[in-house]
Formats: sequence, structure tokens, C-alpha cells
Amino acid sequence: MSNIKDLMVSDHRHCDDLFVAVERSIAGGAWDIAITDFSQFQEAMLRHFAVEESLLFPAFEERTGMYLGPTQVMRGEHILLRELMDAAKAALIVQDPDAYSGEAETLLIMMQQHNMKEENVLYSMCDQYLSDQTDSLLLSLQDGIRQREQA
Repeated sequence: MSNIKDLMVSDHRHCDDLFVAVERSIAGGAWDIAITDFSQFQEAMLRHFAVEESLLFPAFEERTGMYLGPTQVMRGEHILLRELMDAAKAALIVQDPDAYSGEAETLLIMMQQHNMKEENVLYSMCDQYLSDQTDSLLLSLQDGIRQREQA
């Protein structure tokens, strides 16, 4: 990846693909597989949030001085997304298709809105303001995503 936006958008798509796998498993009536698929999705999302919150957002904030700006909004949305993932997983565990469907729909809408803000605004700002740090930051972000995948 040549810039922050490309890397992070690619990770968004990876998470989206994992979420689709959950839907396929449920459609096939494979609840146990759906729970495993959802756990993989949730872990990928949590890794994504972690690298943003521990590496990308602090670098952006330090450079721009915007501590209460877009990164603060994204952190707040991360909290809501974590709660929605927990609720969806709980519905999966008890095999409640109606509850899961409602939670998953809300989660999907929130993820789409969140990702659009990051992809269309924040990541481009990061590429602009952190251009002198891109190479080292990309390595750190990639390492963070990979390390958490192996954990």
C-alpha cells in the first residue's frame, strides 16, 4: 500500500468480507459456524480500531492539534460499534434470528456510515498531514494488524 487511505480502506473491505461470511452461514442454518465467523469478524474489527486508536489517531492529533475533532468522533463511534457487535454476538449465541437480524442491520448501517467518514475525510486528512511519516506509519499499521491477527 502506498498511502494510509489505501491500507485502511483495504482493511475495511476485509472486515466487510468477514461480516458477509456470517450472513452466509446463518442463511445456511449453520449457527455454530456463524458464531465462529462472527468471532473472526469481531476480532478483525477490534484490531482495526486498536491500530487506529493507538497509532493513527495519536499521530494525526499530535500533528494537527485537533484532539477533539474527527478522531474523537471516530473513537465515540468505535464504542457504539463495539456495543453493537457484542449485542449481535449475544443474539447469535442464543440462535435468535430476529434479534440477530435487527442487531446486524443496525451494525451494518453504523459501519457503513463510519467507514464513509473515515474513507472520505479522515484518511485523506491523515495522508495529507502525515505525508512525511507515511512509510514508517504504514509499517506500524501493517504490523499492528498482522500481530493482532496472529494473537
